[in-house]
Amino acid sequence: MTDQKASKYRWTICALLFFATTINYLDRQVLSLTWKDFISPEFHWTNNDYGLITALFSIFYAVGMLFAGRFIDWMDTKKGFLWAIAVWSFGAILHAFCGIATSGIVAGEWFVGFEGAKEAIKKVHDFSRVINVSVVLFIFARFVLAIGEAGNFPAAIKTTAEYFPKKDRAFATSIFNAGSTIGALIAPLCIPVIAKYWGWEMSFIIIGALGFVWMGYWIFMYDKPESHPKVNQAELEYFQQDDVIEAQQHDVTIPLTQGKVSILNCLKHNQTWAFAVGKFMTDGVWWFYLFWMPAYLSSVYGVKSSDLNGQLALFVLYSITMLSLIGGWLPSYFINKGMNAYAGRMRAMLIFAFFPLLVLLAQPFGHYSFWIPTILIGIGAAAHQSWSANIFSTIGDMFPKKAIATVTGIGGLAGGLGSFFINIYSGKLFDYAETHWSEVNGENLLKRFPEIANVETSNAFFEQNGVANIEEFLKQLSSQGETVANGIDQGYMIVFTFCSLAYLIAWIIMKILVPKMKPVKL
Repeated sequence: MTDQKASKYRWTICALLFFATTINYLDRQVLSLTWKDFISPEFHWTNNDYGLITALFSIFYAVGMLFAGRFIDWMDTKKGFLWAIAVWSFGAILHAFCGIATSGIVAGEWFVGFEGAKEAIKKVHDFSRVINVSVVLFIFARFVLAIGEAGNFPAAIKTTAEYFPKKDRAFATSIFNAGSTIGALIAPLCIPVIAKYWGWEMSFIIIGALGFVWMGYWIFMYDKPESHPKVNQAELEYFQQDDVIEAQQHDVTIPLTQGKVSILNCLKHNQTWAFAVGKFMTDGVWWFYLFWMPAYLSSVYGVKSSDLNGQLALFVLYSITMLSLIGGWLPSYFINKGMNAYAGRMRAMLIFAFFPLLVLLAQPFGHYSFWIPTILIGIGAAAHQSWSANIFSTIGDMFPKKAIATVTGIGGLAGGLGSFFINIYSGKLFDYAETHWSEVNGENLLKRFPEIANVETSNAFFEQNGVANIEEFLKQLSSQGETVANGIDQGYMIVFTFCSLAYLIAWIIMKILVPKMKPVKL
């Protein structure tokens, strides 16, 4: 042991991880903040179309997470992270050119700018063809984005395990994981503004370029702690304290980070399945809040992300999630009281699992003001981020470092699958609710306008009325003095109910699978 004062370079690395995660979520948010008010009018998308795009993004991301963990373990942290952010930044920028590609395919006009593409698409009256082509192109762009973004959390978790001992990892994770909140917080303040004044395409290009800037900092500022010139011996010993204790207990020589671990071997342990179940049940909730809240405020309350009220509402919602920093402190409090790391984390997660129940009140009280659901959903989102920081840290509590990225990838796959289901069925549910549960002057919409019952007749009906979809038609009726009750409210209530209960269900299953702390030997 050394008597010198430990350096603090680990917090510089944590700051880099924070900014990477911020950029990651900014890139992910561009579509959710532009599709409803900017992209949908151009390509005639419905909720189902958007739900399909976000759901497939979740699948791509999930499968990418499974292999990203192995890729990061294979490439190691520095090169792996560089590859990940380069791919996702390219994918983010790629979205901007989907309009030009759609113009080329459906109108035969390829060599046009962004505005030229819009004008060419307006002349195409085959809405179905415009929808199908544009959706496929955006799906491809989301595929590239997802494959790259899948590397962020495995790389960040692995870096945290390198630079922080177990007792500090939840706090460090909550700090860099707060980047997802900051990204979501900054996004509504800048992305709709960029889209409004320079076009939705430029919002993808400008935000996507940030990743390439971050790469320069990572190249020059990151290295393994044992070989980093800014990490002194005292700080290195602080990082390695868990290795020393484990080496003494098992009579082995440190470091304990050598070798490879197969996915199949990890799946043999309940600890892996507990983490995977927790991610499957809850990741989709956060992604639903991330992908659908701008559309929710627009569809239910008429508050658009391009308006000041919409920007403020989304800013407030994601500002509240900053309370998630408590998520890193609370388990440390229980651990300092004598509980082991896993028990302290699980107790904290149980407390966080009760707060999302407030989201059940969002719709019932929303008719007073859209600020009520905004605040309640913000509390639910903050609880998720606190939960998320701790569920990630359970990996480091029970698995050796050599398996952390792989297990993180498995959990990412499970979380992506959960997100796929909530996104694709939300889109279908919202379109169904608008069609089947909406009322006009107290009369069911379908009874009054049976033409909207199926795709073939509805497209012709909407074109005849000069609208692109059911939501625009309902707004048209309302502007004509009709009393419209949009059934989409009920659809959101159903999804919010799941979002409220998911955490308690996940916690119970996790506790059954892993009732107490049991480190895995691989």
